[in-house]
Amino acid sequence: MTNNYPTFEEIRNLKQELYQMRLEYWIAENLFTFQWWLLLVVFFVPWIIWLRVVDRKRIPQILLFGALLMILVIMMDDIGMELNLWSYPYQLIPIMPRLLPIDQGIIIVAHMILYQYFPRWKQFIIANTVMALSFTFIFEPLTVWLGIYKLENWRYIYSLPIYILKATLIKWLVDEIILKK
Repeated sequence: MTNNYPTFEEIRNLKQELYQMRLEYWIAENLFTFQWWLLLVVFFVPWIIWLRVVDRKRIPQILLFGALLMILVIMMDDIGMELNLWSYPYQLIPIMPRLLPIDQGIIIVAHMILYQYFPRWKQFIIANTVMALSFTFIFEPLTVWLGIYKLENWRYIYSLPIYILKATLIKWLVDEIILKK
């Protein structure tokens, strides 16, 4: 009886071939394009702003919030890409298929600033909802228009509750469980 399933070696070889294709595509189609420069700015400028506005007395708490949120965002992004819900035709670097400048740049920094300036739950929920609406209905469509983000089996509206819930969950985890405020 023969096994028709792929072997681990076949999967590994395809993965290597895919990486090589992704690298060639990145060099030919991404590197130094307008989108590439924009992603570079979107990654570094928010962190520069954050360094200027962060409450230095609360850095460990704010960074804990940001780090936990970053882990959650990266996991969710990886799942979404693996399930072919979305894809990213433009990348800042070719070694990771995720959208690094968004996942570890603007989203995280914006949430950390929000967390810093809106410490009370009611204020945080309102501000987080406004930010979620902005990311869902302004920034996501903008990145689609720019060709950076491609919806495969996803709609903008699906992102809204995720933006709201992920930040709320991490605030609850940091404030109520870890720090017990």
